Formats: sequence, C-alpha cells, structure tokens
Amino acid sequence: MFSRRHPFLFFTLIMSTISALFMLFLVVLIAGSTTLMKSNFNALDISTDANVGIIEMTGPILSSKETIENIKIFRERSSIKAIVIRIDSPGGGVGPSQEIYREIMKTRKTKTVVASMGSVAASGGYYAAASCDSIVANPGTITGSIGVIMEYANFQEIVQKIGLIPVVIKSGEFKDMGSPMRDIKDNERKLLQNVVNEIHMQFVRDAAQGRNIDIETMSKLADGRIYTGESALSLNLVDKLGNLDDAIELAGELAGIEGKIKIVYPEEDKTEFFRKIITSLFKNAHISGTVADYFRYVIN
Repeated sequence: MFSRRHPFLFFTLIMSTISALFMLFLVVLIAGSTTLMKSNFNALDISTDANVGIIEMTGPILSSKETIENIKIFRERSSIKAIVIRIDSPGGGVGPSQEIYREIMKTRKTKTVVASMGSVAASGGYYAAASCDSIVANPGTITGSIGVIMEYANFQEIVQKIGLIPVVIKSGEFKDMGSPMRDIKDNERKLLQNVVNEIHMQFVRDAAQGRNIDIETMSKLADGRIYTGESALSLNLVDKLGNLDDAIELAGELAGIEGKIKIVYPEEDKTEFFRKIITSLFKNAHISGTVADYFRYVIN
C-alpha cells in the first residue's frame, strides 16, 4: 500500500489535510462568531445600568476601526452621559490618529468626553487626548512628543556587497522615492520634508483647536519633546492630575450625573485571538515600488 511504501509522504499528506481542514474550520468559526458578536454587542442593553462608558486605547495606534466603533456605540446610547478614553499609547499612524480625533470632536457636541492618560500618551496618543473636553494625567505620565517622523533603512551597501543589481521600471520621477536600494536625491528629500512639515502643522492645528490654545503657543511646545504629566499641566496640555477613577469622577461632574456613577466597558471581541492566529499563519512579506512600502510613517 501507498502508506507502507511511502510512510513519510503519507504522513505529510495526512498532516496537510488535517491542517487545511483545521484552517477552514477556524475561518468559518471566526466569520460566524464575528457576526454573532456584532449582533449581540449592538443589541446590548446598557440603558438600565451604566451612565459612563470607558474605551481603552492601548499600544501603538495602527487602526482606528475598533475605537471609532466603540465611540459610536456609547454615543448612541441615551443612558451613557459621558465617555472616558483611557489612553496608554506611544503613538502610531497618522491616519488612524486623525480619524479618532475627528470622531471624538464630533462626539463632544452631544456628550462629555474625558481623556485619562496612563503611563504614556505621546504623539498619536496625545493627538486623540487633545480632542477630549478635558484631560486627566498622572504626574509621571509621559506625554507630548508632538511631531511627525518619516524614516526608512538604506540597504545599498549590503546589496552591493552581495552582488545584487536593482532594476527599476517606473511611471514617474518620484515613484521609487525612498527606495532602500539607493541614496535619496536632494529634490526627493525636500519633497518628503514638505510632507512631514505639512502633517506636523495639521497635528499642531488640531491639538491647538482641541485644547483651545493659540497655534503659535502650541507650535513652541510641539518640537517633538516629551513632558511629564506634571509639566504638561503647567503648560495647559492637560487639565488635571489624577488616575482613571479621578477621570471618571470628572466626567460625571461635567456631564451633570447625579447619584452613583456606573461604568461599562465595550464587550470584548473573543474572536481576536483566532484572528491573530490566522494572520500569523498567512502573513507574507510584500514589497512594491511605492514610497508607502518603504517608510515607517508615524506621528511621533
């Protein structure tokens, strides 16, 4: 029989089949669970209990999707009178940070939003905090770092040592700008510097608007340096020193909540663990000739 003549191939075939079936099972499970989770979450009745919603922003800001969805859910609940954004983030992508800022600014029109800073709320983390009605930080919270950085690694010397010759066919002069296979040209550096300056000015303008500080004053503070929460308080970058409980209490006061404050967190997405498994199994490196592929482009 085949299994006796080729035991190794037979074992490999069996394991591959089992792996494929397992992966298919996970995909179906995640798709079904996600739909069920969303329907349950949307139907969650918190009107009988909670009056302050707490949303956590933890780690690098790579996507705004989950944060924005949670903000919308709490904004649409009539029982939720205030929202506390708990931030413990060193920053992240420009786009996601700006999207969260915009969503909080829209929410402020109808509900109180207070930021509670944990150990760090810098760059993109502070971008989000600046859009809140009030900011509470710990004395030692690392915050600020208002600025933008664009960077990439140049592998030109390594490529030359191993004898590789890059071949580039492009549609325009700047299409391979930032290629790690060659030195950057002066006109390219100037163009990228202009982009960084423009986004930095957007950051300064938004932070100034959110904090009700004039742009000139904010510009002087926005040179990329970090501040402690205590220093940030003296510079009007935050409003009060305290922990999460203090932020919740402040949110209740600003929202005019009478009686005991009752909090609620968004329901945890239990399918996230499976999504991470799928992502890690199918993750592939992809390189193309666009500047976005070569640069780590973050608010920092």
